[in-house]
Amino acid sequence: MHIVISQGYLCFTRTGSSFAEVGSLHSTQQYLCTPCTPQGTSTARRQRHNGEQLYSCSQCGHRLSSHRALRAHMYIHTNKYQCTECGKCCHDRRALVVHWRSHSGQKPFECTSCGKQFTTSGELVVHSRIHSGDKPYKCRVCDRAFSQSGTLNAHMRVHTGDKPYKCPLCDKSYGDRSNLRRHKQCEHDSRRSYQCSSCVKTFKTSDQLKVHMRIHTDTKPYFCAHCTVRFRWLDQLKKHLLASHNEGVWLICYICQKK
Repeated sequence: MHIVISQGYLCFTRTGSSFAEVGSLHSTQQYLCTPCTPQGTSTARRQRHNGEQLYSCSQCGHRLSSHRALRAHMYIHTNKYQCTECGKCCHDRRALVVHWRSHSGQKPFECTSCGKQFTTSGELVVHSRIHSGDKPYKCRVCDRAFSQSGTLNAHMRVHTGDKPYKCPLCDKSYGDRSNLRRHKQCEHDSRRSYQCSSCVKTFKTSDQLKVHMRIHTDTKPYFCAHCTVRFRWLDQLKKHLLASHNEGVWLICYICQKK
């Protein structure tokens, strides 16, 4: 997907089933993206472009971006592609084969650079970009580049302001599905499923546990670019940069003027 800002519009072109830059963007102005302009050949196309989930499953309420995806999803509610090990139903035979590897431990796709193995070829392709540094999905607004198309799609909402993922329990909304999942986990779920192996503390998310583990491992991931000092927490680094290198913004007390 290639998106550019030109003459006040956020524009894209489309060929086949994927977005592509074709010739002059302004020779194909029928594909102008909302909310920049009301024009466009298909409301559904623009909504899918913005990451909105248009089709809702009548069985479970799950929302999907296309009618084709909804049709495939409906197989989950039948026994046609059901795992004999755990009972999970998949949307097609290929998905069932991939799911079965979670029970068998089979990982037939191996990275030739580091030997890491994966259950699908797609996972291997994405992983290989770690070694090659390849980031083929480029933002045409701010020049940032990404290794996955889905990451680019989520990033574009930073520029458009779209937040299609709404929390059903409060009025919060997010531009990225993972941020919504994290919000629900932290704010609306009382379960603390992640327990520290070194002490009795428990946490709601794996990220919270990873941060906590620095206390036990003495990991200090934040380092000063001006000297050799390392820090466990980002706040410690910021304080050091201000105090030792005068880098950053001081907060000044309006009563006593102390920094």
